[in-house]
Amino acid sequence: MSIIIFIIILAILIFVHELGHFLVAKKAGIRVDEFGLGFPPRLFTKKWGETTYTLNAIPFGGYVKIFGEDSNIEQINETERSKNFQYKPKWVQASVLVAGVTFNLIFAWLLISIGFMIGMPSAFDYSNLDNKNNLESVYIGVLQDSPAQKVGLMSGDKIISLSSDRQSLKTDELIPEKIRELIDESQGEVEVIYERQNNSPVTVSVKPEYDSELERKTIGIMIGSQIVKLPIHWALIEGVHTTWLLTKETTIGLTGFLWKTITFRSNFSEVAGPVGIAGMVSQANNSGFIYLLFLVALISINLTIINLLPFPALDGGRLLFVAIETIIRRPINPVFVRWANGVGFALLILLMIIITGHDIFKLI
Repeated sequence: MSIIIFIIILAILIFVHELGHFLVAKKAGIRVDEFGLGFPPRLFTKKWGETTYTLNAIPFGGYVKIFGEDSNIEQINETERSKNFQYKPKWVQASVLVAGVTFNLIFAWLLISIGFMIGMPSAFDYSNLDNKNNLESVYIGVLQDSPAQKVGLMSGDKIISLSSDRQSLKTDELIPEKIRELIDESQGEVEVIYERQNNSPVTVSVKPEYDSELERKTIGIMIGSQIVKLPIHWALIEGVHTTWLLTKETTIGLTGFLWKTITFRSNFSEVAGPVGIAGMVSQANNSGFIYLLFLVALISINLTIINLLPFPALDGGRLLFVAIETIIRRPINPVFVRWANGVGFALLILLMIIITGHDIFKLI
């Protein structure tokens, strides 16, 4: 069931991304030859106007075939130039290329805003907002292979109390700062009393582990101090705020990982491929719809950042080529562009295989 949910989520995110490219290209008067979900072989084909719409057998991908995007412009007939991507102004080309990630970011904002309307776990202070309600301490995440996960804790479990050999925290004292302090200063196990989806309280003992990067003891939980339910106007505003913060933190994290990769210090346990993401989808689905909603928004933000990297075969790489052509005032050799995109795509597939292999190895 989790695999099916994962495939549906992936299909939705790809559809949103490619829809951005499609709509902006159409608006700019560029011919779109094909809008496809998945990779061939084809299962369903329907031509409507100038565009062929296809549903393909391999669900991990999708594409929009834009007329002229990868063609040799010297071979384009004069009568076709008005609908050709290469003959549009550079700002139009850039708009088409950036539209996919823009739609992914807007989609994430909408999901997070809906979450705030339903009731979203959050670590931010909303005490200054009117009409807030249903505020209570909860977990918003449990890290994989962490001490907390090993004793059975899951995302969405509500903390009732925490106790160590030095201090004890009750519900009204459970703020992130005090929890971190209790765990870090503990000399033995930490007793956690929690509820799961309104069931009876459960007590477990967790042995904190020292995290060299954080330079303190942890049990592997990410804490949200409250479930926040907001009216529509506040939900949309806070959706923007949260989307911005998540985008900023994701960018910082990805930049740090890439730097470690370049300097041969990367740790692939920090990233997840399809297998790892499917596992996270399963955990979020078990925790409740709101956690699944938040995870989809987070994946959409990650796709936005990754696609903007200036690497061939990604939207960021194509934007880089457009920028170079704007500076040099002439087209880059189409053969070089196709070669660069082909090599870039092959390297991305290789990276995905490595990460997926690492995900599988962790499950063994």
